Amino acid sequence: MADVTEATFEALVVERSKQVPVVVDLWAEWCGPCKTLGPMLEEAIARRGGAVELAKVDVDANPAISHMFQVKSIPAVFAIRNGQVVDQFLGALPMADIEAFLDRIAPPASEADLLVATGDEASLRKALETEPGHLEATVALAALLVDSAKPDEALELLGKVPETAEVRHVIAAARLAQQQIDVRTQEVAPLLDDLLERVRTDDDARQEFLDLLESLGPTSPVTAAYRKKLAAKLF
Repeated sequence: MADVTEATFEALVVERSKQVPVVVDLWAEWCGPCKTLGPMLEEAIARRGGAVELAKVDVDANPAISHMFQVKSIPAVFAIRNGQVVDQFLGALPMADIEAFLDRIAPPASEADLLVATGDEASLRKALETEPGHLEATVALAALLVDSAKPDEALELLGKVPETAEVRHVIAAARLAQQQIDVRTQEVAPLLDDLLERVRTDDDARQEFLDLLESLGPTSPVTAAYRKKLAAKLF
């Protein structure tokens, strides 16, 4: 729980909500229902084990925040995710309704989620039996399969889920593994230099070049340098 002011709202609510949902409780010392609701909210959120966080705002001391939410009565509670309001309620609610509100913004971990947290191959396979298409389980299992020299199975798995940054990264590693290339243990620059001469006319070479950059990651200086070389070669 954090007591939030106008000066700390951006960091403690807006930016923090990009990592975990934040519940904003607007209250005042003179508000009787606020004193009923506040402890109940704190208790319910504490039981979530960090899956959601609470930010309390004294509206008398922070009128700009109250104005931003267009609050006309309190207690007023807003759920923020990725900097946006995703749910809200007014007034003091019974605990069952508070729990339902929190379930909507931070659903309890499923059996598959708990298996993913274990992280071993058997648990990840069980997670996918329990919940086919579970994204985190799919990506984690595919990464293990790449490390176990089973890139074909990894690519088959990843073809069943939507593309995300994590999925693209493991797909690239799996395609490289099919060619016995591992950027963690091999010198990449010579490979990129060789491929660069062929990227304009050879689709396979261009894909391998892009897979190498994807596997190195966006923060690698090699990635930045060779993206510029690729652009110069193609355009």
